[in-house]
Amino acid sequence: MSKELLLGSLGLSRATVSRKEKDGTALSKDESERVLGLATLIGKVQTMVEESGDPTGFDAAHWLGDWLAKPLPALGGATPASYMDTFEGQKLVAELLSMMQSGAYA
Repeated sequence: MSKELLLGSLGLSRATVSRKEKDGTALSKDESERVLGLATLIGKVQTMVEESGDPTGFDAAHWLGDWLAKPLPALGGATPASYMDTFEGQKLVAELLSMMQSGAYA
């Protein structure tokens, strides 16, 4: 997933992130929560793979980036990335991942 797509899916502008990085200022609480939500999803995917098989050579962040960019029938053809800009959307994406692991996802 490109940096532009990643930032856009989290509802962050490149200019804002660059400015805050340059100034050494922190993201707002809301912005930080969205970034941490993404990190949590990466950890969830890694755990899923570890529980389901051999994680050797698996890159959870790369896999998640690819998966987030693909339209899903379960989302009416929308991409999971389009739900990443809110806590509720990230929760929905996490639930889809859990359904995939349990086999309830089709």
